[in-house]
Amino acid sequence: MAELPPNPRQPRRVQALFVVALLIPVLAGIAPYVLPGTPLPVLISPVSHFPPTSLAFAAQTLGPAPGPRPRIANVRIVDLDRDGRPDVLACDAERNRVIWYRTLPSGSFEEIPLGDEVSAPVAAVPVDLDGDGDLDIVAAVLGNVLPTDARIGRVVWLENRNGRYINRVLLDNVRRVSDVQPGDFDGDGDIDLAVAVFGYNHGEILWLENKGGGQFRDHLLLATDGPSHVPVADFNGDGKPDIAALVSQEHEEVWLFENAGKGAFTPRRIFESANFDLGSVGLVVADLDHDAKPDLLLVAGDNLEVNHHYPQPWHGCLWLRNGGAGAFDARRLASVGGVYAAAVADFDGDGDDDIVLACMFNDWSRPGAASLVLLENDGRQNFTVTTLADRPIHLATVAAGDLNDDGKPDIVAGALNLYSAAAERTGRLTLWLQTTGGRP
Repeated sequence: MAELPPNPRQPRRVQALFVVALLIPVLAGIAPYVLPGTPLPVLISPVSHFPPTSLAFAAQTLGPAPGPRPRIANVRIVDLDRDGRPDVLACDAERNRVIWYRTLPSGSFEEIPLGDEVSAPVAAVPVDLDGDGDLDIVAAVLGNVLPTDARIGRVVWLENRNGRYINRVLLDNVRRVSDVQPGDFDGDGDIDLAVAVFGYNHGEILWLENKGGGQFRDHLLLATDGPSHVPVADFNGDGKPDIAALVSQEHEEVWLFENAGKGAFTPRRIFESANFDLGSVGLVVADLDHDAKPDLLLVAGDNLEVNHHYPQPWHGCLWLRNGGAGAFDARRLASVGGVYAAAVADFDGDGDDDIVLACMFNDWSRPGAASLVLLENDGRQNFTVTTLADRPIHLATVAAGDLNDDGKPDIVAGALNLYSAAAERTGRLTLWLQTTGGRP
């Protein structure tokens, strides 16, 4: 076929089309203001407002009233003193403390700061690290909530000495540390640690080998920017603890480091998204379908890299179902704006697992935008999305457990405010105690 001669008008047509494409959104944006009689558009995000839950909860403040910018980075429900009453453990990145809210026989809470100050703690894990029979705490220390590649991260052991907690640094001179989780990775009978060094442009995933006497040796698993969570479980059913890792800075990936024994690991990427704006921010272990194989819940809603933190339709909760033999299948459970954390419990008492989601970002300019969302399971892993609360806002962490010994799961959530909010919508730590046993 003969080649057609070039059309001298084609470049001009391309340029004209390009200009029109640029002008369309501009004209659409200004049209309501320049065209008489044109109504102003009303835009409501489909991932912000949901029907109210039918379950009843009573909200109450835990600890002191919030300042203008509370920064609770992590909460956990655990019986730290083993007195039979579950307590709340919180990482306060504003006060730079790990704080124990001890449950008293009366049902009230006593606030007890543990150890010395640490700069921006973001995870605190109870574990008997020294094998003396009591629970110590291992803390991931970010160093700074704001982005930096400075070597200010640490892993700190709060050693329990007869109820007094002593700070001991296990890892330092690294970039910002975002998570730490325990496990006997080399099978020698003591507790080792998995560590996520988030950094900013540079990060890494490590495991720390327990050499005894409070000494640990670090081993590199993966050098990558932005690992945020490293949950530990026996994902392949071989009796050895494996390490999952969420990587979420320049990538949107989940890695699995399968334990091959004696400190060796086989890395595999089990999830990746082509949407680099997905905003992955949390990874939780849960056997959602009760098949004795640990699954993973991936929550996505991070908008910190943009100036306007509007909820996006791809935000929400994904289930990475463990199909065995190393296969994980991703399935979206719900689209919810600005999700930052998840916790699992049977809230309605029907025998299956429901999910509570905490929203750090949402369409806060509109009344009723959800800050706490309940996903109610029908028993076949189909979920109904309902609003549990619309305040406090900017919730970054959530945990579930029975705090008042009535047999029903309760909720604790913490707010992390990088920006000021209206006082009536600002909280620090909030409890939601369940007041019904299920659906009426």
